[in-house]
Amino acid sequence: MFYLAAAVSDFYIPTSELPEHKIQSSEGPLQITLKMVPKMLSPLVKEWAPEAFVISFKLETDPLILIDKSRKALERYHHQAVVANMLESRRTAVIIVTKESQTPLSLSEEEIAQGMEIEEKIVSYLQGQHTLFIEKKF
Repeated sequence: MFYLAAAVSDFYIPTSELPEHKIQSSEGPLQITLKMVPKMLSPLVKEWAPEAFVISFKLETDPLILIDKSRKALERYHHQAVVANMLESRRTAVIIVTKESQTPLSLSEEEIAQGMEIEEKIVSYLQGQHTLFIEKKF
């Protein structure tokens, strides 16, 4: 099982383009061009571990596109599950999206008060899905 934590960023500044010294504000407005971070999900699924149970994450700020983008990721990369979450509720609620289903997981007020983290529910649920995945393969 590969549980791919969310990317820190989809963009970066290549080391070769970083300034050697502090950028001086007296030089006026600054314009920065960011490069796309290479996607690792495709080679993982296609080349490195084609038989593995792979989970990715999709973080959005617009609830209207969250499920659609998660399903598109499943279609594009051919992996097993996406942990879909909204930025403002990412610590308390997620939706596990697969080709066949979407399963919401959330913390109750009591669970939050007890210090439970959403990752406990995510890992528990995905562990069960992984077991089913293995059973289907053999």
